[in-house]
Amino acid sequence: MPAFLRRAAVFALAVTVFFGQTVGAAAALTPAEQAVKELLEKSLSVVEIDKEITRVQAEQTKLEASLSDTSAQISKQEQAAVKQREKAGRVLRSYYMGERDWLLAALFSFNSLQQWFMLLDYMDLILARDREVLEQYAEQSLLLRKQYDRQTKEKNKLAETEANLRKQRERVAKLQQEMNITLEGRSDADKLRLLMEEMNSYWNNVGLTEVRTYFKALSEAMQHLPDWVQDHKELLEISGFEYTLRIPEQALNDFLREQNELFNAFAFQFKDGKVIASGERDGISVEVSGSYTVETEPSSSIQFHVESLKFNDLALPDTTRKELEKQFDLNFYPQKIVSFLTAKSVSIENGTLILTLKVKL
Repeated sequence: MPAFLRRAAVFALAVTVFFGQTVGAAAALTPAEQAVKELLEKSLSVVEIDKEITRVQAEQTKLEASLSDTSAQISKQEQAAVKQREKAGRVLRSYYMGERDWLLAALFSFNSLQQWFMLLDYMDLILARDREVLEQYAEQSLLLRKQYDRQTKEKNKLAETEANLRKQRERVAKLQQEMNITLEGRSDADKLRLLMEEMNSYWNNVGLTEVRTYFKALSEAMQHLPDWVQDHKELLEISGFEYTLRIPEQALNDFLREQNELFNAFAFQFKDGKVIASGERDGISVEVSGSYTVETEPSSSIQFHVESLKFNDLALPDTTRKELEKQFDLNFYPQKIVSFLTAKSVSIENGTLILTLKVKL
């Protein structure tokens, strides 16, 4: 038996000791079993939020280094700007105080045409140098201003990152406190701690890989959806400058199974305005629930937002959902059907995903 299946069997057996069934079973849990399930979810959330803390700390270190580098660049450019400002000031003063009037006088005191052309060349050289000094000062000022703007953005981003880090640490501390309260005084506390440890190990070594496998397969399949739509024009209605694409859940499931045999054990449902995708393989169940929204930036798209993610019926925290959403593109791009189309609206009605598209004028 493969190692991950052995681990799955061990974990399932451990869960059965407390629940008398697998966590993902349909039967309702007793209050005591529900308390244990919530304990496992909190333990899993601590593990996942700890990962987010590590990621944010790395981002914080990177931002601090970038901010330090920007500050050093500003210091150098400020010194260069001072020198350039002095040069520009001398040029401007020379015009304001009339120190360049002799050039005009010289133009009217020539003795020959050749001498006049020489004076023009000399004047052009002086004026060109004056322009160069002024342009260099303007460029230096603009560059310095851009560096100030960059520094401000980096400071704001660093402040947001630090606030996020504090928030995640507070969440972990609260979850750990709640777990300690739950475990306190329980005769099976040691067994529960062992179960949480086994569950966390199982998630990191098996569960996360399985969840990523599903998300990767979904992301790859979504890249082919526009081509599939073009081959199924019966799903597309055209009225003037508006296109309506209606995708029944069965049609979407058929499409997915054409793309990857993994979806033979994974199905989509359109229900109560939500998209619910669930499946089970090798004793591991995954359920993803979310909704679509129309986005215009950075390009027109219909974006999928993961609102709930369950692994063996254990809810994963928002940090995990956001990371997977960021890593795997599950969005739909109308312009890949026809280049001049943009998204207008999206809705779910009677088991059908309805996408309204419009011609970009």
